[in-house]
Amino acid sequence: MIVLGVAFVIHLIPLFLPRNMPEQELSIARLTPDAAQRVKVLKPLKENAKATAADLREAAELLREGAPLDAYELAKEAEKKDPSQVETQLVLARICHGQRMNRCEEESFARAEKLAPGDPRVDLLKADFEERNGNLEGALAAVEKAYAKAGGSVGVGVRYGRLLSEAGRWDEALQILKGLEGELGRPQVLVEEGLVRVKQGRMEEARELFGEAVEADPKLVMGYFHLGMTAFQMGDVEGAEEALREADRLDMSDMRPLSALCEIQRQAGKTDAQRVTRMDLERRFPERMAAVRKACRAP
Repeated sequence: MIVLGVAFVIHLIPLFLPRNMPEQELSIARLTPDAAQRVKVLKPLKENAKATAADLREAAELLREGAPLDAYELAKEAEKKDPSQVETQLVLARICHGQRMNRCEEESFARAEKLAPGDPRVDLLKADFEERNGNLEGALAAVEKAYAKAGGSVGVGVRYGRLLSEAGRWDEALQILKGLEGELGRPQVLVEEGLVRVKQGRMEEARELFGEAVEADPKLVMGYFHLGMTAFQMGDVEGAEEALREADRLDMSDMRPLSALCEIQRQAGKTDAQRVTRMDLERRFPERMAAVRKACRAP
């Protein structure tokens, strides 16, 4: 209780400081969940001479979901303060996309590409939008451009490989993913190869690859997770439960292994075991009850 009390007081400190610095307003806004209250705190930054483009950009991000028009005004002010920053254009693109302001989105992307023609973030953000719209080919084309700009980036390479797999271009996907072994390590590459085999429907090969991955790295959480999911798809409920429990043991902060275990138990008719799994989820993730209820339906 003492520790909690001290933490609470520390979080309240910004409320009592003289509020003439943008950092203080941003600190308060980060602690304020209500969008209307955030607007009251952050909108004055537009007229604050001390607010930098970075301050205004962060304020726009904090308002983007709940108050997009105010976020747009702050982002445009950030653009005026420093028109050379590509990050501001990416924020504007996100705001405009969320409001279906297509012309604004296109103009923001055009300015971003002009400012940083070699920056893969522009193409990756386009890919995000295409994926949300269900346009796999559009997303793949955007990530392909990002990969050409930053082929050495592990994150870009993995995303490119996975999208190639989604598109059924499996040999190309495997070639890209195997090329990342030096950065990812062999166990992780085995997991990625296994996911490609799952997409192909070659479940036995996928299971073998996931098994090799966890043998090479016994602490590889996602290796056990996918091993469990593949085992279930092949009809091995006990093998699936064992692998998912191991994934959960290795990372108890991740809901996915227990959530998958709950669904497997539900489908297998293991009502008592499912009830215990749900209780474990509720006990460990009390702040995420809505997600728990969605992931693990009551037996």
